[in-house]
Amino acid sequence: MKFINRKNEIKTLENEYNKSSSFIILYGRRRTGKTTLIKEFIKEKNAFYFFADKQNESLQIERFKNQLAEHFKDELLRKITISDWDTLFEYFINKIGEKKIIFIIDEFQYLCMVNKNFASIFQRIYDEKLSNKNIMIILCGSLISMMYSETLAYSSPLYGRRTAQIKLQPIKFQYYSEFFNNPSHKELIEFYSITSGVPKYILEFNREKTPLWNIENNILNKDNFLYSEPKFLLQEEINDLSRYFSILHTISSGSTKLSTICSQLGINSGGITPYITKLIDLDIVEKEVPVTENIDNGKKGLYKIKDNYLRFWFNYVYPYQSYLEIGNISYPLEKIKNEFDLWVSKTYEELARESLLNTDTISFPIKKLGRWWDKNDEIDIVGIGENEIIFGECKWSVKKVGLSVLYDLKEKSKKVQWKNAVRKEYFILFSKEGFSDELIELAKENDNIILSDF
Repeated sequence: MKFINRKNEIKTLENEYNKSSSFIILYGRRRTGKTTLIKEFIKEKNAFYFFADKQNESLQIERFKNQLAEHFKDELLRKITISDWDTLFEYFINKIGEKKIIFIIDEFQYLCMVNKNFASIFQRIYDEKLSNKNIMIILCGSLISMMYSETLAYSSPLYGRRTAQIKLQPIKFQYYSEFFNNPSHKELIEFYSITSGVPKYILEFNREKTPLWNIENNILNKDNFLYSEPKFLLQEEINDLSRYFSILHTISSGSTKLSTICSQLGINSGGITPYITKLIDLDIVEKEVPVTENIDNGKKGLYKIKDNYLRFWFNYVYPYQSYLEIGNISYPLEKIKNEFDLWVSKTYEELARESLLNTDTISFPIKKLGRWWDKNDEIDIVGIGENEIIFGECKWSVKKVGLSVLYDLKEKSKKVQWKNAVRKEYFILFSKEGFSDELIELAKENDNIILSDF
């Protein structure tokens, strides 16, 4: 499998590598490809890579020592006993000399987990022995909360040492097709609606089969890692897994306002807010407000699960585990099949909205992009410029979009209060199946009407 995208991240790492000394924190949720990124970057470079785990500290010191012996071809080191980190790093420093080297600890948080003082130990070793060496240090980790507290937070012993930080995100849709062989645009959107851009999930799928085939044979198969993935993803980050899972299931089911989440779970807002805040910190949930509002507007705020796979799992796997555990997949599978187009339409809307940031069909720079809604109406896309505003509607349906959709959009746009006196309005329509002849003719005559076949 070829290495896909990550151009910006590689550029950042190369820039840091060209410095005489650098200290990078690389973190992000599991399965996003952090280790793959590191391995791609250190190709043809002098590098020492150590993967930490949950073994006790003495075993990790022993393994670290043996890897040093292997790296420097030193059989004597392998045979002697070393029981502390200082001695190992003293050896490492003496061996590297003046030659540039990259030093990587992957899953750094596990060393901090087995020894709560390890961040302080490493900070002292760095300050006294490594900071003035021709070395590039990369500390990588997948437990977001722990990586933040141990390396980035003001209270961390390592605070202020980093020269760069990279929070690795899933692959963007614009590069998604590189995982496939000649897919249709429709198939790509369908696959993306399940996997998002998480490389491990994409590669687990049989990309020669349909999305529904993969749902049946991978996600609903209790022997496949995808079936239990959310449990493994979250169990090290949070306590009270059942409470968090209940919140995520409630959000995935359509209860997205704080008041309705509280009502569904029978908990007051004071009891639920800390859990949602934690999920936001973990990059699992995000708060959304109408694009014309301030994000702090709690009354109009809605909550959504950011990742498509987690959203799918909490919608179609978590509620039906009593069926799936005994191998009865027919009921949840039938429900998925009946609702699949509706499911994909939500992702289509999100991708269409994002596409406005990567297109030259819009004649003005978009400063703010999102949705808009009030008690009665919703607009899929609203993009705001300096004095320009664009309204958009997305249709993932079997019918061509006609004039009525445009007229409805124009009526709803009148309710959006933003620079009403001076704004220049544009309208964009997205359709899976294309547009009526009348709408195409009208768009040709009006430069503020845009039709997209995204």
